Amino acid sequence: MPRADGPPEPVLVSACLLGRRCRYDGRENHDGVLERELARRGLRAVPCCPEEAGGLPTPRPPAWIERDDAEAVLDGRARVVTDAGADATAAFLAGARHALETCRAHGVRRAFLKERSPSCGVACTHVNDAVTPGPGVTAALLRRHGIEVEGVEGRRP
Repeated sequence: MPRADGPPEPVLVSACLLGRRCRYDGRENHDGVLERELARRGLRAVPCCPEEAGGLPTPRPPAWIERDDAEAVLDGRARVVTDAGADATAAFLAGARHALETCRAHGVRRAFLKERSPSCGVACTHVNDAVTPGPGVTAALLRRHGIEVEGVEGRRP
């Protein structure tokens, strides 16, 4: 039900889910069902691609959490690495901080993030080049700061 008490509630949304070509491979994960549901519920999408915001190019090499989990990355005990072994931790952390700052700037309390991403995954992400239960770096940071995160697969008409 749309809000009747003022402007639409802002929600952070992974930019690739809104059709922006910002995935690591230069593609998108447009989810028309999500867009229509947000409109129906009176929610305003605030797009964000943490990986680009952290300074990574598009396209870019695939990356994953090297070992452990996103909490360990946030705590400085693990890294995010590319498929060639390059350390991408600083960019992933910068992107996560940018997403959090975006939430604060727009009054966002909820986020809809691309599932399985090493940044945005909510229920599962990539650890050591395998899909693993647990959040990505951005989802973990947002949760730490009280933002509700929901994983979305994407690519729905």
